[in-house]
Amino acid sequence: MTTEQSATAGTHPPKNAQRSERLPPGSALVIGVLMASTFLVLLNEMLLGVALPTLIADLGITPSVGQWLTTGYLLTLAVLIPATGFVMRRFHMRTIFLTSLTLFIIGTAIAAAAPGFGILLTGRIIQAIGTAVFVPLLMTTAMRLVPESRRGAIMALVTAVPAIAPALGPAISGLVLSFLPWRWLFILILPIAVTALIVGALKLKNITTPEHATLDLWSLLLSAVGFGALVFGLSSIGESASGHALISPVIPIAIGVLGVAAFVLRQLALRRRDRDPFLDMRIFRTKSFVIPIIVMLFVALNGFGILLVLPLILTGALGLGTLAIGLFLVPGGVMISAVSAIGGRIYDRVGPRPLVIPGGIIWTASIWFLSTLNETTSVWIYLAAYLVMTGAQAMMWAPMTTYALSSLRAELYPYGSAAFTTAQQLAGAAGGAVLVSAYTIGANAANAGVLSVAQTVDAGQAAFTTAGILAFGAVIGTLLIGKRRAIADTTA
Repeated sequence: MTTEQSATAGTHPPKNAQRSERLPPGSALVIGVLMASTFLVLLNEMLLGVALPTLIADLGITPSVGQWLTTGYLLTLAVLIPATGFVMRRFHMRTIFLTSLTLFIIGTAIAAAAPGFGILLTGRIIQAIGTAVFVPLLMTTAMRLVPESRRGAIMALVTAVPAIAPALGPAISGLVLSFLPWRWLFILILPIAVTALIVGALKLKNITTPEHATLDLWSLLLSAVGFGALVFGLSSIGESASGHALISPVIPIAIGVLGVAAFVLRQLALRRRDRDPFLDMRIFRTKSFVIPIIVMLFVALNGFGILLVLPLILTGALGLGTLAIGLFLVPGGVMISAVSAIGGRIYDRVGPRPLVIPGGIIWTASIWFLSTLNETTSVWIYLAAYLVMTGAQAMMWAPMTTYALSSLRAELYPYGSAAFTTAQQLAGAAGGAVLVSAYTIGANAANAGVLSVAQTVDAGQAAFTTAGILAFGAVIGTLLIGKRRAIADTTA
């Protein structure tokens, strides 16, 4: 090498270093198709909450029966998501995508044509079977394809999808139901889903090599019993608080805890015997994975729970209709997108702490502020507080997910993403149960009828006070996050 060449080499980064900053050819398309499809299936998850009163009247069912259209969906996800780690090891990414989206389309078509509740519930469960793998598949694929130096920016967009879709779902549902029958909630999704399937079939290529992995049926059974019973029990706490639960939620929760404990012991036993675990428990040896997942339990618990009680407060205290509530929630999705995009770039430069600590503090303060509002408060103040809360939540969501998964070796990504998604699913069910129960108790109503304005205000303040107390758990967790981006532990 000449002196001139040496000088040039010393002042310019090597070509391969510049290339490492770029996504591999075709990777942007793969991630884009997965993001769009994941957004679609998650949007569908929240569509029927606003539509429940319409479905109750049209199908002639009771509220306790109608809620199974959401609870059954969540139960199916809780049973299947822990299995996605095995699925992503055993099959090609393209095969998983096409099969899952096909099942989702079939379920959507059945729901759109359903003549009654039974067929509609069947369609929803088939939809959920197709939905279960999408979030773990998207997260794992992004972690594998994106260079470490750009993970913050890309993962911010990837993780914004599960946060934005639930916020927009009620808005879109309210808009559709203002002009069209409930079946159009499914009919409008069909052509979009079919288009995504065609694009995926034509453009997606296999980027993974399937491994020889055997399915442990005991693990599958324990997962179904443990996680399924937990979600069912947590989801029924709200009904129990209002005196409408068929059985005490303590029973399924106890069964769920025992089932999950047996599931964990089974995974440890399989690892000791050098057999394929359903969920590789080595992911929990890494502090940089465990702390973020605990933080996200609190964030998801409040995030999903508030989405359930806020519409009740806006209706009962401010008199907003279905469409108005939907429009109220739309800016939250925009806020999440904007903050996630900016936060991802900050993460790549300075790591998670400058985002997650201020985010946790602002998030907690905004929830406490919401607990002070009443029927005389302007809807614009409610909206401003809601936007601050969602923006602060976005400051934690993507950095925590990226930080946690980056601490794992590549072969553990499927298990890490499955564990993260399962934890968020359980936290979502628990959040809805806890905050709805606080809302019900705070109303101090002797019957389950329509609450007065004063009762609604008391109920809302009780729910947000509970959420504010829970939010402190996330703040404490963020203080324990390392100063730098997590690096995979190669000794695990």
